[in-house]
Amino acid sequence: MNRCCRVTTHLLARYSMKPERGDLRALTREFPHAGRLERIFLRPARRVPVLAVQSAFAVAGRGLEGDRSALGAQDGKRQVTLVQAEHLPVLASLARWETVDAADLRRNLVVGGLNLLAARSLFKDQLMVLRIGSVVLEITGPCEPCSRMDEVLGAGGYNAMRGHGGLTARVLQGGPLRVGDAVICEPA
Repeated sequence: MNRCCRVTTHLLARYSMKPERGDLRALTREFPHAGRLERIFLRPARRVPVLAVQSAFAVAGRGLEGDRSALGAQDGKRQVTLVQAEHLPVLASLARWETVDAADLRRNLVVGGLNLLAARSLFKDQLMVLRIGSVVLEITGPCEPCSRMDEVLGAGGYNAMRGHGGLTARVLQGGPLRVGDAVICEPA
């Protein structure tokens, strides 16, 4: 038995875990802690400063009331944008800034304490959703940065944002959102 197998066997015995077929599926559904909705921003129009609000209303199939994305085509994949609060210091470091204000990134929701990238469904037959109060969001993909990030963060801002630009989501069930709400990732 090689060292890797001995370590794995030891860890399984120590934590009374039994390896099961399909374990990865079970692991991708396991979020023992809720995150927190840290900030909410509405983007009334392109190139107009975002509005920081304490609450907003998510409309199923549209987006957030008062946000320009809610005016677009119904059932689009980019109804709401999210960014991980923990990525803000990383972006600041990569852009050589002391801090980065989430408002400058123009994402709707800033979520802390929950790995948003892990909330995206890994398996097509196992939909994962984010529940924020009565609102249900489906993560639809990465929110790629636009070239404007060089204006906001300086030279290299676009590349600093790559991989840290957040995610896009579709509103499956609407309702109110409030800063401080718990953000729960769960199977649909």
